[in-house]
Amino acid sequence: MGRKYLTEQAATLLRFAKATTNPDVAAGLLSKAADLSAKSEEAPDASPQAPEVERPES
Repeated sequence: MGRKYLTEQAATLLRFAKATTNPDVAAGLLSKAADLSAKSEEAPDASPQAPEVERPES
């Protein structure tokens, strides 16, 4: 799983936590969001990288 995916999932859990009125559910969702956020910091960045290009000498 890439960094972007994990970050998006954590954001979704935070939105659910804000929407619920049950404090126990909100606490569980916040805990899972924090776990995903920590994992996203360790995950590789899966965004495309520009290739290394060598410029010809003039």
